[in-house]
Amino acid sequence: MPDLSTLPAVNAFLNALSASFLVVGYAMVRQRKIGAHRASMMAALVCSVLFLVSYLFYHSQVGSVRFQGTGMLRTFYLTMLLTHSVLAAAVPILAAITLIRALRGRFDKHAAIARWTLPIWLYVSVTGVLVYWMLYRLSI
Repeated sequence: MPDLSTLPAVNAFLNALSASFLVVGYAMVRQRKIGAHRASMMAALVCSVLFLVSYLFYHSQVGSVRFQGTGMLRTFYLTMLLTHSVLAAAVPILAAITLIRALRGRFDKHAAIARWTLPIWLYVSVTGVLVYWMLYRLSI
């Protein structure tokens, strides 16, 4: 079996990149820089797809990783993980609908769903980094 020990850090990096591109994309659309918005959002999408492929591969080989913390820290982690996981399941659907509406030029409908997609996707990306940090870097 190949050494997969670096994949969690790669996955966290991809999540952080995705979150960064989402923030830049939002700033660009607010400034009416549509080309830059499009490029940033496509970069966020590519990072998220790469993350998902890498994440699924890693966990298909390694299985689940148990959080070692206890008490309130464990409660916080599990609550965050629950909300992260539930919302993560919605992101591919929301992102696809948002992208399709933009590609079809339905910018009114694109903007309407993007108001939901962006904060959910951003939350999932940021909490993905926190999950990584708590699982692999937090000294307990």
